[in-house]
Amino acid sequence: MDSRQSEIKALQQYMQKSKEELQRLEQQLKEQKILNERAAKELEQFQMRNSKLQQENEQHSLTCEQLSQENQQKALELKAKEEEIHQMRIDIGKLNKIREQIHKKLHMIEDQKAEVEQNKETLKNQILGLEREVESSKKQAELDKKAMDELLRERDILNKNMLKAVSATQKQVDLVKLHEQAKRNLEEEIQNYKAEAQKQRKIIFQLEKERDRYINEASDLTQKVLANMEDIKVREIQIFDYRKKIAESETKLKQQQNLYEAVRSDRNLYSKNLVEAQDEITEMKRKLKIMTHQVDQLKEEISAKESALVKLHLEQQRIEKEKETLKAELQKLRQQALETKHFIEKQEVEERKLLRIIAEADGERVRQKKELDQVISERDILGSQLVRRNDELALLYEKIKIQQSVLNKGETQYNQRVEDMRILKLEIRKLRREKGILARSVANVEELRQELFHMQREFLKERTRCRALEEELENPMNVHRWRKLEASDPSTYELIQKIHTLQKRLISKTEEVVEKELLLQPGFLLTEYPAEAWLPYVTVGYFKCGTPFDFDI
Repeated sequence: MDSRQSEIKALQQYMQKSKEELQRLEQQLKEQKILNERAAKELEQFQMRNSKLQQENEQHSLTCEQLSQENQQKALELKAKEEEIHQMRIDIGKLNKIREQIHKKLHMIEDQKAEVEQNKETLKNQILGLEREVESSKKQAELDKKAMDELLRERDILNKNMLKAVSATQKQVDLVKLHEQAKRNLEEEIQNYKAEAQKQRKIIFQLEKERDRYINEASDLTQKVLANMEDIKVREIQIFDYRKKIAESETKLKQQQNLYEAVRSDRNLYSKNLVEAQDEITEMKRKLKIMTHQVDQLKEEISAKESALVKLHLEQQRIEKEKETLKAELQKLRQQALETKHFIEKQEVEERKLLRIIAEADGERVRQKKELDQVISERDILGSQLVRRNDELALLYEKIKIQQSVLNKGETQYNQRVEDMRILKLEIRKLRREKGILARSVANVEELRQELFHMQREFLKERTRCRALEEELENPMNVHRWRKLEASDPSTYELIQKIHTLQKRLISKTEEVVEKELLLQPGFLLTEYPAEAWLPYVTVGYFKCGTPFDFDI
């Protein structure tokens, strides 16, 4: 009995300990349930994060696809860029050939310019010679004008002398001598005028030939300059097209740079998201380790309790059921951990892919940057060549302007020489007309001599008559010479009538004098009246004055 009581006491103590142990286990189970609930909540959070990560993974996959498409598009654009660069190199080769052609043409233009300058110097020398000849012609014309003025003064003197011929006939003989001397002088001057006119004709013919030759040379030079201007315009259009292409390539390059900046910003964003996901994954791994450690501890405690709760079947079954549920939950947690591990592995694989894509993108960026630097260097070379070409074109334009100004000056001087030639031709025509008038007046010298002879004879008659009248006055023979003449003073009315008649005669005489003065003015007869109207006046003036009128025709 004592042994049984001791056993019962021992069993009671064991039962008491078992109850305490059960209470402690229940407390631990409650705590475990709380931990399980927390783990479930954390699992839900992990699942939500997992779904978020899956969504982000899908987004990453979409972005990877977009990046792959963009890479393909970039590859196509790079290929197009390479083709454009190849085409630009071909165009640069063509431009170099065109530049060589332009250099050759510039050398040709410079040679032509040197020839034109030589021709300009010769033209200047010829123009100076022509100016000297024109000056000499002007001096000769002034001398001729002075001679004509002297002849006009002599004509006026002769007119005055002819008006005084009634009172002084002896002076007519001297005037005839003067006329003969003037005739000889006029004949000599006419011969000189003929020789000078022949010289002027030769000079005018030579000047006309030189003018035609210079006109032809100037037209050829203007055609060449126009052709060169057309070539320059074509080159400018081509240069403008190349500039436009370069600007388009620069805009495309800027677009590619913008796209590259966008890709780089996306890459940075994705790398940031990846770093955050990696941090979350490490945190989940840490929590998973803690949970696995706790599960291991629980397993150890459950195995220890299983040996202690062999006899407690009901409690054991209940505990086993709870354990099964815990195992199921633990299996779920393991499965979830495994899935999380697989997801992490997938994320790591995806991360490696993204890193590889980023490395490829960096390599592509470096290659594009190298190509961009090469294109920029080529663009700078082309820009410097274009600037040099523009400077050469500006210099060529300046030379063309100088040539054009020289040609314009030559043209104005040539027009002045042509105007001087026209004036000389008019002077020659005037001298020819005067020569014709003088020739016609010289033809009437014989008639003038006959008229002088008749006038001398009439003068002798008048002088003998005057002597007879003087002798009759000295020796009067008429006895009735002292007879008284019957006369009376005129009345006032008769005097007024006589005054009126004298005034009318005075007015008519003044009108005749005005008409004669108009006839004596230079060029009046030729401009106002035809030749048949004023030729009789010339003849009458010739016979009245003893010398021909000198009309300035």
